[in-house]
Parts: sequence; structure tokens; C-alpha cells
Amino acid sequence: MSDLTQQSDRLLQEARIVRDDNRAGGRHRRALSIGEGSAKLKKKHLTRKIRNIALVLFGIWVATGMIGVILNGIGVVGVMALILASVVAVAVLGNYPKLKVPKRADLNRGDVQQMVSRTELWLEAQRPALPPPAVTLVDQIGVQLDGLGHQLDGLDQNHVKAREIRSLVGEQLPQMVESYRKIPAHLRTEQRAGATPDEQLTDSLGKISGEIDSITRQLAEGSLDDLAIKNRYLDYKFGSGAQTAPELEHKP
Repeated sequence: MSDLTQQSDRLLQEARIVRDDNRAGGRHRRALSIGEGSAKLKKKHLTRKIRNIALVLFGIWVATGMIGVILNGIGVVGVMALILASVVAVAVLGNYPKLKVPKRADLNRGDVQQMVSRTELWLEAQRPALPPPAVTLVDQIGVQLDGLGHQLDGLDQNHVKAREIRSLVGEQLPQMVESYRKIPAHLRTEQRAGATPDEQLTDSLGKISGEIDSITRQLAEGSLDDLAIKNRYLDYKFGSGAQTAPELEHKP
């Protein structure tokens, strides 16, 4: 009974965290997740669990109320049974279904934005097995994937950059991490071909991070150029350009 109560308290605490996090603009969520995509997937999963709990509790209390009307009361035993059923429902639905970490083979499915979100969630699950320098880079890549995800909004799935991202984020990145994890722990610090597997992984993650940044900048070039053009136009219309233009018009 005490275990069930502790589990229900834990779920309620998670709900309060999500509520407070939303009010604070998502700062706590970002602290727990490497990126916005994985955070949204986890929030969606928690929201679904809370909804299921609310529906089941509503059904239990309505059914108990109807039984009470028929039997002209449920008595102390009925009240205790109602409380126990509610606690069990919260405990069971609070733990199940578990949030499923995407499988390696499923990362590159769906559109590119969905792939980025799934890869973030998959990377989070790999962090405990990675060396500290690699973990730092994974967190950095999570932030970069957020920026990349915004640039992917509305991008044609057949665009050359979309294909590059699929190859880099959906294939090369997880393949490299998976290859590292297959190496026994005691061999990861032994030098081979001039570097240890830990160093090779960190170096590779650094290269992927640089490539993600490069692709993001390339996709943002159009928006940056558009902003610069609009800024020059407004400067000419309302800024220093607007002040010098009349003087030019009055010159003989």
C-alpha cells in the first residue's frame, strides 16, 4: 500500500513539474532533455498518461456512485475499496505504458523533423554509456538539432539538404554511437591506430557537430539575406537614408 502511494505521489510530482515548466517557459524541460524535440515527445507521453488516469478515475468514481445509489450507500468497506482502486489505478497507469526509446532501425523513418526528434530521444538513452567529453558533445548536438529542426519546417523532403540530414543524423551519427557501444568497456581506453575508442568517438562527434552547424547555416542563408534586405530598405525609408534623400532632390 505504501509503495502504491509513493508511486502515485511521484506521478503527481511529475505533473507539477510539467505544469511549472510550462509556466517558466520550458527551462526545466531543457535541463532534462538534450533538445526540444525529445522534450516534446516526453511531454506528450506524460500528458497521455495523465489523461488515461483521469479517465479511469472518473469511471471508477462514477461506477461507485451508481453502486451506492442502487445499494443505498457503499459503507466504510466500499469507501476503502474506492480509495484502494483509485491508488492502484494511479500506480499502474503512472508506470505504464513506458516511454519507448526509438530503435536504431526506426530513427530514419517519417519526415526529417520527426527523424530529428527521435534521434534526440535515442541519443539521450545512449548518454550513460558514453565518456564525459562525448556526453558534452551530445548535449551540444541536441541544441544544434533544435536549430536545425526549425530550419526544416516546410522543407521539401526530397531537397538535397534533407537527404544530407537523413544521412548524417539518421544514419552516420547513430551508427557511430552504436559501433562504440559494442566495444567492451575495458577496451575503450586502449589505443588503437593512434587513438582510443573514447577519443575516436569524441572526435567523430565533434565533426558531426560541425557539419550540423554548417547545414543549419546554409539553410538559414535565405532568411538571413531576406532580413538584411528588409533592414536596408527600412534604413533607406525611415533611417539615415530617408534624411539624406531630400537633400539630394534639392541639389541643382
